[in-house]
Amino acid sequence: MKFARIEFLDLAKKDLTEGHRFYESQQPGLGAYFLDSLSTDIESLCKFAGIHRKVYKDYHRLLSKRFPFAVFYRVVGGRVFIHAVVDCRRDPVLIKGKLK
Repeated sequence: MKFARIEFLDLAKKDLTEGHRFYESQQPGLGAYFLDSLSTDIESLCKFAGIHRKVYKDYHRLLSKRFPFAVFYRVVGGRVFIHAVVDCRRDPVLIKGKLK
């Protein structure tokens, strides 16, 4: 099944912006690489949404291939809703709280 649309909630957009800022502050250009990598991971949801493990009350979790980040999403009626993009090095309690 191909999903027609991927939609980002405001929190997920903010998470991507913060991740970009962090990596860009570490090394110029790394922030852009972060966004490119996460975009590729997220675009894969057009084909593979729903196959990832469910965690924290029915959120699917896609693990990034290149960065220690997880994309938390839900599938509703053929659409993919990105709820959060979280650094996996954070305390799991904080991650769970972010998704409530």
